[in-house]
Amino acid sequence: MKEKIRALVEEAAPLVDADSDFLFSELDSLGVTHILMSLSEEFGIELEAADATPRNLKNLDSIVAMVNGKLKMRDER
Repeated sequence: MKEKIRALVEEAAPLVDADSDFLFSELDSLGVTHILMSLSEEFGIELEAADATPRNLKNLDSIVAMVNGKLKMRDER
């Protein structure tokens, strides 16, 4: 899953280092929006503006954790 998310981030924000531990600080609002939309579409999860936090988008591991949490919530419904 991490590699799939890496590819989505690299496609959504090609000028950003996907392996950065400061990913959120390298993104502008359009990049954040594009990443959230791509993740939502790819994984069939609902992501909102409230999900666009420095904690959720700090690095690839935090994005994977956010997606896994959303998948778990979706599957529990």
